[in-house]
Amino acid sequence: MYQARRPSRSEFIPIRHLDYHVRVWGEPSTDRPPLVLVHGWMDVAASWQFMVDAMGEDRPIIAPDWRGFGLTRGPATDNYWFPDYLADLDALLDHYASDQPIDLVGHSMGGNVVMVYAGVRPQRIRRLVNLEGFGMPATRPAQAPGRYAQWLDELKALRRGDMDLKAYDSLDGVARRLMKTNPRLTEDKARWLAGEWAQPDDQGQWRILGDPAHKVVNAQLYRLDEVQEVFARITAPLLSVTASDDSLGQWWKGRYTLEEYRQRLKVVPDLREAHLDDAGHMLHHDQPQALARLIETFLA
Repeated sequence: MYQARRPSRSEFIPIRHLDYHVRVWGEPSTDRPPLVLVHGWMDVAASWQFMVDAMGEDRPIIAPDWRGFGLTRGPATDNYWFPDYLADLDALLDHYASDQPIDLVGHSMGGNVVMVYAGVRPQRIRRLVNLEGFGMPATRPAQAPGRYAQWLDELKALRRGDMDLKAYDSLDGVARRLMKTNPRLTEDKARWLAGEWAQPDDQGQWRILGDPAHKVVNAQLYRLDEVQEVFARITAPLLSVTASDDSLGQWWKGRYTLEEYRQRLKVVPDLREAHLDDAGHMLHHDQPQALARLIETFLA
């Protein structure tokens, strides 16, 4: 089993009528605000542990479990809306950083959140890091009727239980699932993550700590023109990090490419780009040491 070099502690804070779970490494500092790490879809805050362990600087770090993930229970809802992540993050920073500009890192879905947040609240961000938060393919207004219909159909599927997450018979079963999804993940890290990613229920079945309602498609289209306007208002230096495995190409089969993503980023006034070799989408698991060095150099 993996042994954490810098174990975290758990805090629960009230945010927007939810009891938000936050992982905290280190002690609060009057000299520097915390480094804030936000995870991706169907992930948890503890997922950052390997990268935190690889960091040389012992600064305070916080990482929330987004609503409906990990130990943060979601609201009574059958679908989730992207703007809620922005409001949750805003309240989180009010609690932990007051009016101090912070360093903010987001992975995947979390990368999408931090990009939009940094354009909406530019004064709150000192340095910004986006780890494979690609956004979505551009859409056309003509797609709206079909998207709303898909949303309604998926809400019905959720009520029928068709979108429930698979249960596993043991911790090892969860670890094997993680290793199947990411072949670079070693067994010791997979077993450690499995205990953070899932919990046993009353029948002894291990269940993923994620609300299946997260699987319901967003009812509204992804408006690239709006996103570009937000990106153009980011004032913090941005480091965009991509992995050697082209996850975007695998997901979208040509409908949306890495080159399109890079073109979108050109509206950001202060952009740096970096590439990690021998890494897939979970690059903070695959290359935690290299990623930690990259981020710390940028933040310095």
